[in-house]
Amino acid sequence: MPRRRTRQRDIERAYSKTKFIAALRRLADTLESGKRFSIRVAGERVRVPANATISIEHELSQADEEIEFQLKWQR
Repeated sequence: MPRRRTRQRDIERAYSKTKFIAALRRLADTLESGKRFSIRVAGERVRVPANATISIEHELSQADEEIEFQLKWQR
């Protein structure tokens, strides 16, 4: 089988509060049901497996403060 070419990607996308809440709600429902989560980010479909590692990260600097909800998995 041909090997898929892997390209690096690091995209941060701003969403309206309504769309963000809807995506979080769908993510929570999907994780709770033990299924994989699928979302389109900047035109590309991303599929998160049900066994992804979930973490919450807090970053603090002089000017900014940030919370990131992260899902990580092996390709």
